[in-house]
Amino acid sequence: MASFDIVSRVDMQEVDNAVNNVLKEVATRYDFRGVTTEVSLNRKDGIINIVTGDEMKIKALREMLISHFTRRKVDSRVLEFKDPEGTSLGALKQEVRILQGIEKDQAKKIVKFIKDLKLKKIQASIQDDQVRVQGKQIDELQAVIQELQASKIELPLQFINMKR
Repeated sequence: MASFDIVSRVDMQEVDNAVNNVLKEVATRYDFRGVTTEVSLNRKDGIINIVTGDEMKIKALREMLISHFTRRKVDSRVLEFKDPEGTSLGALKQEVRILQGIEKDQAKKIVKFIKDLKLKKIQASIQDDQVRVQGKQIDELQAVIQELQASKIELPLQFINMKR
């Protein structure tokens, strides 16, 4: 029986490169001169911490992050921006989560989407933070991949472990 896995993973090295590029850009931009700005990545937890002067600079950093993620070919939909909070020094801080894996409710939506395609002999099952799709024919599995890519699922999906 042929199968493949649907996952949502992020290359943390590319994320690290994008954050470093944002730091380089901040160092050269005139509107950030004289303002203490920090952008740090916690690779283990998948969190980017931003600390800067005001709301406009937070928005500028957000746009820079999205831009540099796109340049590094990392889908910017993996970024979840929390609300900015004030710090004791009068600056603003914002936490940005990097979404990894497929959460249970998203996995259920994907399984339902696959079942709604009404392809015979295709089975989808949730396994931890991924979805396994099994079928008799490779052509049907490829049709599932095409439909998922065309769908409006908010997560960037990768299709791995295609087995015959």
